Amino acid sequence: MKVAVLDINGKDTGRKAELSKDVFAIEPNNHAVYLDVKQYLANQRQGTHKAKERAEIAGSTRKIKKQKGTGTARAGSIKSGVFKGGGRMFGPRPRNYGFKLNKNLKRLARKSALSIKANDKSIVVLEDFNFEAPKTKDFVNVLKALEIDNKKSLFVLGDSNNNVYLSSRNLRGSEVVTSSELSTYKIMNANKVVLLEGALEGIESNLSK
Repeated sequence: MKVAVLDINGKDTGRKAELSKDVFAIEPNNHAVYLDVKQYLANQRQGTHKAKERAEIAGSTRKIKKQKGTGTARAGSIKSGVFKGGGRMFGPRPRNYGFKLNKNLKRLARKSALSIKANDKSIVVLEDFNFEAPKTKDFVNVLKALEIDNKKSLFVLGDSNNNVYLSSRNLRGSEVVTSSELSTYKIMNANKVVLLEGALEGIESNLSK
């Protein structure tokens, strides 16, 4: 499939970029996309939550009342979770929420995400560009020219470009990554995916294996 290549002013350069059908036009596997997004979000969790249980709080260890004859339930410790100030029963403990997915499934998920965006006409191909110095205003001008300044956007570069990355860092709705950093979550989270010409070869070589 062919897509028009735009410049940073939003004008058609007259050139066409060929998008691989094996990457941008497959039958999407929604479950693969779901699993990859789920793994990404799980890996963002710190898992440092912790509540003190009855063995970890300060309190007397003496038996607080006799076993029988009180007419109420037996109780052996003031640190029990049924009493005010007692330990929490079955509270959260530190844990790792991450889980493994095989490489082929993750590759399928990314190709499915790109195919979904391509089918929705949410992919823009932009010629390679650079800024003389990091400047947020210059990046905002690019967004306005592409008419995506009010949308969440993902810019995919072929190689790391510090000036472009730093220019976008203060903008909440835009993110800049290289082709090797591309993830299913970032693709699906963006309203528009802007692929620079230099990133196409890297994306297709990474996902066509």
